[in-house]
Amino acid sequence: MSPADDGSARRLDPARNDNTPVAKRGRRAALPPNTPPLGLSRSEAAAYIGIGNNLFDELVRDGRMPPAKRINGRRVWDRRRLEAAFEALPDDGQEDDIWSRVSV
Repeated sequence: MSPADDGSARRLDPARNDNTPVAKRGRRAALPPNTPPLGLSRSEAAAYIGIGNNLFDELVRDGRMPPAKRINGRRVWDRRRLEAAFEALPDDGQEDDIWSRVSV
């Protein structure tokens, strides 16, 4: 019986010409090179906007960054919502005037 017949065959990435299993390269490597992931882990989300995990947690708590989505027990941040929240942050030297966001 060959290894492929016993159910233990490694899942290979057809887009690559090597025999490295997809699981050994990680989820991100399974995506085509020009396809950014839609969902990010906490540490990836923090790195994506250029800050550390603790500051990212603070921004999520106070509402400056969006909350995570739940996928089973895993928390995943939507990359597009992170970008929108980042754009809404005040520029350096600009005070965050909360009253300017109130519509009358």
